[in-house]
Amino acid sequence: MDKDRIAGAAKQAKSSIKVAVGKAFGDNKLVTEGKSDKVEGKV
Repeated sequence: MDKDRIAGAAKQAKSSIKVAVGKAFGDNKLVTEGKSDKVEGKV
């Protein structure tokens, strides 16, 4: 794996945590940020 793939995987993991925390606390802004970060991680 190259550095870009590792960074992308880390960003996806971080975004999944953001989405989960956002849903748990009812924070729609955090959920939206997490989803957009997830897309960035895939790219």
